[in-house]
Amino acid sequence: MFKFTGRILAMSAAVLMSGTAVSAQSMDELIEGAKQEGMFSPIALPHDWCGWGDILAGFTAKYPFITLNELNPDAGSADEIEAIKANKDNKGPQAPDTIDVGLAFGPSSTAEGLLMPYKVSTFDGIEVKDPDGHWYGGYYGVLSFEINTDIIKDVPQDWNDLLKPEYANSVALAGDPRAANQAILSVYAAGLAATGGDAANAPQAGLEFFKKLNDAGNFVPVIGKAASLAQGTTPIIIRWDYNALADRDTLNGNPPVEVVVPKTGVVAGVYAQAISAYAPHPNAAKLWMEYIYSDEGQLGFLKGYCHPARFNQLVSEGKVPQDVLDKLPAAELYKSAVFPSLEEQDANKQAVTSGWDSVVGANVQ
Repeated sequence: MFKFTGRILAMSAAVLMSGTAVSAQSMDELIEGAKQEGMFSPIALPHDWCGWGDILAGFTAKYPFITLNELNPDAGSADEIEAIKANKDNKGPQAPDTIDVGLAFGPSSTAEGLLMPYKVSTFDGIEVKDPDGHWYGGYYGVLSFEINTDIIKDVPQDWNDLLKPEYANSVALAGDPRAANQAILSVYAAGLAATGGDAANAPQAGLEFFKKLNDAGNFVPVIGKAASLAQGTTPIIIRWDYNALADRDTLNGNPPVEVVVPKTGVVAGVYAQAISAYAPHPNAAKLWMEYIYSDEGQLGFLKGYCHPARFNQLVSEGKVPQDVLDKLPAAELYKSAVFPSLEEQDANKQAVTSGWDSVVGANVQ
């Protein structure tokens, strides 16, 4: 269900790459190497995000000889990159083996020599990727409004609605816009709605939108989560649809949650997976990548309401259970989704991370 334009595919193929492509090792070699290493250290995989909890459980059930050492599940994309840099010379348990970051962080980290090239056995079925295997676009969702309808009776349907006085002290981001990809792209989405789809001016317009939201007293400078939504601290959270839908299921009506895909500024975000060039457990990391890009791992994403990299291939091969397809939101909600190019994402990231404090001035924590 990836619907990437030729532009983003061309961009992903054109980014500066270094190193030699590494073909998939035999599974026997990977398993034996991983047994010798005995541990795997992923970073930034919250269990309620995109099905990661069940995917991690499936991996450890399949490879019980690997001790799972989960690092900082709430880290933002920039934090993950800094963790690689900070642990270049460290083979201890605090050094990450793999990362899960916003797409724009893949090429930039590759250019810095921070990622290990490796091609999983299903590499050909992945649509957005570094041609040398430094990173792969694993899954996507769209930014939505997650709403506690016990508190919010008149549910907002578009970005401009969030400025209404009735939403005082109500609207939060799901991350720090100076570091977290989800929040950075939320600013872009608001700007895209404000400019009628003008990608070049969307970053500044998005910052101005959040300034208005903050000045109006509607913005809550707290990182929104299921707990803060339920408590009423952040009754409206701007976050990926798959996270919002998972919260809806988890909260199970206490409180009731409505998930709204806005009418305009529908931005799709792709997250990329990669292996650290300094991974202490490279074989276990490669085995993990093989698992999450296998049929089993890809269906794990789908069960977590994410559209996985190999979605089209799995559907065409009849491997997606009908009950899983039936739980996905209606396809028409995604028809107007915009997939920003790598160039647009990078420009937005620079503008938002450098301009948030000076333009908006709300310290999100």
